[in-house]
Amino acid sequence: MKNSILPVLAASALAFSLTACGSEDGGADAGSGGEAAGSDLDLITEGTLTVCSDVPYPPFEDFDESSESGFTGFDVDIVSAVAEGLELEIEIKDSSFDALQSGLALNSGDCDLAASAMTITEDRQESLAFSDGYYESKQSLLVPAGSDITGIGDLAGRPVGVQQGTTGESYTQDNAPEATITAFPSNAEMFQAIQAGQVDALLQDLPVNVDNSTKGDFEVVEEYDTDETYGLAMQKDNTALVDAVNEQLTALRDSGEYDELYDTYFTTEGAEDSSATSEG
Repeated sequence: MKNSILPVLAASALAFSLTACGSEDGGADAGSGGEAAGSDLDLITEGTLTVCSDVPYPPFEDFDESSESGFTGFDVDIVSAVAEGLELEIEIKDSSFDALQSGLALNSGDCDLAASAMTITEDRQESLAFSDGYYESKQSLLVPAGSDITGIGDLAGRPVGVQQGTTGESYTQDNAPEATITAFPSNAEMFQAIQAGQVDALLQDLPVNVDNSTKGDFEVVEEYDTDETYGLAMQKDNTALVDAVNEQLTALRDSGEYDELYDTYFTTEGAEDSSATSEG
């Protein structure tokens, strides 16, 4: 099942287009002219990009005591590359997803940027500013191997796990209203619940369910194209930081480093072929 899913991930994620929003206030030359790096970006700690993320959520973010930041994952690599391009140190903090998507963590000054596989939505844009999209994803349904659940139409009356505050939760509410929906704070609790038989299925982001399927006798039985694009979230009034981050994302894409980071987590047969569609 995994081999049939990941090529879709590669084609989807590599198809996104990053638009340069360059600014003289940031970018690769930040810190030149004798000024401290990031001095014009309104950071909570001078010289450091402080990032909040809901951990664990592999393959996007996970704990890793062996790494310098203490974390690993696709999002971690993306923001680390952004910080390096801005000549900033990076500090990553674990935070609840609800605090991130609501804007609480950013607006209270806990961090400068949220990187947590967060979908750009109109509701979230009311309280947050987003970077250009850096990843396109789908929703999916994970069940134990051999389950009689073969799709979302089989969820009526069945216990289903979702993550609180996510697009997976809203998608389940809209498309499986007769299911018994239980919202968990993170994927870790969700996966423990399906392992223990407390829920019969998990509905959430496809890459995360694919990762879950490698950890036991589980399979993804259905995927849902919801036109979701992940963005890095910042305070609405910190336009200098938004512009600087967008400039770095564009530089990553133009240099080919984005593709290298992507392949680290989502390498599949056909990735080289699909990369031709990611240039737009």
